[in-house]
Amino acid sequence: MVPKKAVAAERTFDRRLVLIAAFAGLAASACGARQQGRAPAVSAAVAAPPPPPPPNPLEKSLLVGFCGAPGAKALGRMTGDLAEASRALRRQIGTFPPGRPVTPVVELIATTVHRSPGEDGMFRSRCEDSTVREYLDAARALNGLLLLNIQPGRADFLPEVKAYERWLAEPDVGVALDPEWAVEPGVVPGRKFGRTTGGELDGVARYLGGLAAAHHLPAKVMIYHQVAASVVRDEQFLLPHQGVSVVKVVDGIGSAAAKKATWKTLMKTIPGHVRPGFKLFFEEDTRRGADLMTPAEVLALNPTPAYVVYE
Repeated sequence: MVPKKAVAAERTFDRRLVLIAAFAGLAASACGARQQGRAPAVSAAVAAPPPPPPPNPLEKSLLVGFCGAPGAKALGRMTGDLAEASRALRRQIGTFPPGRPVTPVVELIATTVHRSPGEDGMFRSRCEDSTVREYLDAARALNGLLLLNIQPGRADFLPEVKAYERWLAEPDVGVALDPEWAVEPGVVPGRKFGRTTGGELDGVARYLGGLAAAHHLPAKVMIYHQVAASVVRDEQFLLPHQGVSVVKVVDGIGSAAAKKATWKTLMKTIPGHVRPGFKLFFEEDTRRGADLMTPAEVLALNPTPAYVVYE
């Protein structure tokens, strides 16, 4: 059952499931999604060379991003005309208080959860290389970062992350793990919140650190989203790893008061080496006439978020 402390999130959970299901029907054509059981066609073309990235963007700047996926406006504004979406992100960044550098982030929902099992029974599909390349080009046009969002269904996080290794070998690509959609064997995504553990997150962080070392890359940005306390357990087993910068993004939904309450609860378990992050929903947060939290209000949270993402 969904924890009582996640009431605000629970109210919109069914609606988000409908949106996921609708997107699943578009995935094959819009996102070029494929199931793991099929051998993907690897495109020979590679995105344009990246600009020289800073050693670690989280050390010197605030990350501000939009999430999204092709053909799925309900899942975020980074969809459709990516040039226009990028301009909208620039405008949103312009509303943040001056004085602190901002690095734009494009968060692509690359592995998408489904209600149907698919050929391998994992209830998820992955975007084709051409989609990742398109979003990476958009991120580079912003002089920003691309994060590959993983909704794993019944699959484990680590193999889903490794499926994008050719892109993670790039200096400006990281991952965003979404354990709300990581369900156990026998569970259909959407029937209840999924979950992960600090140990599973640590396995991904260790892999990313090794990848950064092997390819002489700047620190990899690794996000994990959390909507309720039950979604991430035993966070103390997520250890620090050289070459990885980890951010915990609180995904609470609702009014500013509800979101702040979720923030206060979920910050109690954040490991000392993990930076905080905050997610805002243009529609869900304002559904009952509430105002969307302003950048100034978000940055006034304690501790101060290092990453602010909008859906």
